[in-house]
Parts: sequence; C-alpha cells; structure tokens
Amino acid sequence: MSIHLIRDLDHLHRTVLTMCGRVEEMIHAAVEALHKPDYDRAMEIIRRDDEIDRMDVEIEEECLKLLALHQPVAIDLRRITTVLKIGAELERVADLGVSIAERACGIVRCPEIAVPDDMKDMSRQALDMLHRSIDAYVHLDIRMAREVCLQDETIDNLNRDIINELTELMKRRPDLVEPAIHMFSASRQIERIADHATNIAEDVVYLVQGEIVRHRNRGELPAGSQPTGSTSSQ
Repeated sequence: MSIHLIRDLDHLHRTVLTMCGRVEEMIHAAVEALHKPDYDRAMEIIRRDDEIDRMDVEIEEECLKLLALHQPVAIDLRRITTVLKIGAELERVADLGVSIAERACGIVRCPEIAVPDDMKDMSRQALDMLHRSIDAYVHLDIRMAREVCLQDETIDNLNRDIINELTELMKRRPDLVEPAIHMFSASRQIERIADHATNIAEDVVYLVQGEIVRHRNRGELPAGSQPTGSTSSQ
C-alpha cells in the first residue's frame, strides 16, 4: 500500500467518524425531543440536516477519488466501498432524525398523549444498536456486528406492539387521532433507525470477511472471532 493511499484512507476514516458522531448526537436529540416535547429543540435538529447532507456528499466524492486515483484491491477496496455505503446509511438515519423531530412538533401541541413505555424502550435499544454498529466498524468487530443484527427482531416486535397500542387508543379516543398518528409515524421511524444500524453492521461483516450477508436469516450470519486489521494480503 502506498503512503499516499494510507494518508487518504486515514483522512476518509476520520471524516466518516465525524459524521457518525454528528448523526448520533442528532438522533439522541430527536428522541429526547419526542419524549420531552420542545418545539425550539426540534427545529434546531431539523436545521442540522444540511450539515449531514454536505458530509455525505464529501465522503462520496472522496471515495470516488480514491477509487480512481489508487485503484485499491482486497481489504483496501472493501474499506472504501464500505465507507461509501455507511455514509449513505448515516445520511438516511439523519433524515429519520428530522422526521422524528417533526413528529415531536406535532405531539407538543397535545399534552394529553404520552409516549408509550415500549417506545421509550425501543428508542433506547435502537440508539444502542446505532452506537454499537459504529463501534463495530471502528474496531472491525465481527462479534459485535452480529449481535447488532440479531437485535433487530426485538425492535420489530416492539414496533408492532406500539402500533397495536396506538390503534386501540385511536379507537377509544377519536379526539387523539392526530397526535396518535404522529406517534405512530415516530415509532416506525425509530424502527427504521434500527434497520439502518443493522445495514451498517452487515457492511462491517463485508469489510472484515469479504462476505455479503444482506437478506440472510440473522442466525446465518458468520460469528467471527477477533477483529481483523487492514492488510493488503486479504
């Protein structure tokens, strides 16, 4: 590997980690705005999305430049393509953060409706999945990536329970249909954050082992053992 490729890969790695941190902060704030409705905070989250969009474009342009200039192979090629995909996943997560903040703005006008306890649990787990999927990328940790993938089913089940609970609420209280729909939408968006975290974890499996595991049953994902460093022989 040339010294120029090492330098450019290091810069790319630092850029995507910065984006990871910004997106995590944004999602934490969006979920907090949902649980403790605050219109001004929600609007601030919405304004942050432009910065994430710019970072997504910057990462894509950098990845394409590295592919054209260095023609990398093996794990270096996988690293660049993985970063390209992770950047796209994070940009979509940020969009979901904006949607959750918008739902919070709708809910703040109706203090009679409370966030279901299951949604609080689902939010916590989805945020944990996002954080651990990023950690799995940073440490090239296959075991952690697999654990994230396995957790997705739990989030799906919680989302179904919340939707059922909100449906029953709307039947009992027609006057709460509008805020309940905002809550319904927020639940679905939190569930999608978990989906994107799972996609990032699957990208980590591809990066380390060179194996595409999308669309497999979660139990079939390779367990892995120790994190693998970046070498051009892989």
